[in-house]
Amino acid sequence: MSLIHEDRVDLAATFESLTAEAAELRDRVTELRQELAALGERMIVISTALNRHTPCP
Repeated sequence: MSLIHEDRVDLAATFESLTAEAAELRDRVTELRQELAALGERMIVISTALNRHTPCP
């Protein structure tokens, strides 16, 4: 196998690996955004409940 061919194979493998890693990272970012949105909703519910039960001065 020639050096140029090996470099192309290595480059292709690297590109494929990075593409797969980018897809995994994109999926994880999506999951984290969904978890943050759910957390924000829970915080609003808790804050509302606490405000209802806190006596006004």
